[in-house]
Amino acid sequence: MTVDRAVAPAALGRAVLLGRGAATLTAAGTGLRLAPDPRPLLLSVAVLLLAHAAGLAVLARNPYVVRHPVPLLAADTLLTLALLAADPGIAYFCAAAGAAALAGVVIGMHALWLAAAHAALGYAVAARVLAASPAHAEFVLAFPIACILAATGAAVATAALRRHVELSVRVVASAQRAAAADERARLARELHDSVAKTLRGVSFAALALPQSLRRHPGLAERLADTVSTGAAAAAREARDLLDGLRSDEPTRDFAAVVTDLCAAWQRATGVEVRLDLAPGDPPLPVRYELCRILQEALRNTATHAAATTVTVRLAAVAGRLVLTVADNGRGFPVPPSLVALRTEHRYGLLGMSERARLSGGALRVRSTPGGGTSVEAAIPA
Repeated sequence: MTVDRAVAPAALGRAVLLGRGAATLTAAGTGLRLAPDPRPLLLSVAVLLLAHAAGLAVLARNPYVVRHPVPLLAADTLLTLALLAADPGIAYFCAAAGAAALAGVVIGMHALWLAAAHAALGYAVAARVLAASPAHAEFVLAFPIACILAATGAAVATAALRRHVELSVRVVASAQRAAAADERARLARELHDSVAKTLRGVSFAALALPQSLRRHPGLAERLADTVSTGAAAAAREARDLLDGLRSDEPTRDFAAVVTDLCAAWQRATGVEVRLDLAPGDPPLPVRYELCRILQEALRNTATHAAATTVTVRLAAVAGRLVLTVADNGRGFPVPPSLVALRTEHRYGLLGMSERARLSGGALRVRSTPGGGTSVEAAIPA
């Protein structure tokens, strides 16, 4: 991901134009009380404001104009000279400092040459002003050097802003690449744990089928049935996987997503679901794994528990997001370890435990025969 180098100069260019306009209006308001004839000053301010309005409109519609600094700075220099011709006073000095700052934004430290020219012209104007009115000489003589300072400050600020924007873009791009890698790894794990294993078994049965047709017709019939059953199972697992990927909607509140999943399951099974959901916004991988754990726990309840009520709780406890699915069904003796789960072919509980563990958390199952079952997944939030 790359960043357009016109972004920072265009943004600071608009800021310089706005600042120069505000400074000119403020200075002009003071000068009107001191000038014997305010008309030249009013004319200068009007010209400057019109030029600023045009410049702001151009930068807003086409910020890439900063890529062509020569015509931009030439037009701004002509504006400054026009103000000098109209009224060699406070409006001119503000315009000259603003012109130097704009040059610093557009061409960086190379603007010091243009700022030096504005400063030299400013000292010539200051000498003329002081010859006519020597009062406040220290203020008049301070204005030309402001051109150098404005150009330097604008160049430094533009370089800093550009570095900040580029760093921010790199950080975002790195986060996007990491998220894409995590998503690919998660999809690979899902496919390996479900569809791939089933298809591997189907392929073994299909390889043995040709020889069995010639030598053992009865075995061939059973193998054909295995292939058919396995293909149907693979299609079902792929459908379940796609449903799981669609189950989470990252733009919505997680509690609302859980509510919709539970409502859909309640409509499908007729079993009442009671919700106790705390607000929370876990990271995307955590959201997905919790949704899958919830779906698997509800599927187990519908298949084995014969429950009449299910309670789903979502709570934040000590930096962890805890999802609890409890039912009032028949229950079962909880095996002591994951190995026992695999031996007893309880792959649903095993899969939920693996999901919780891969997310940095843990799964706890509590159940007694006749006393219902509680599945609790605690994952770092």
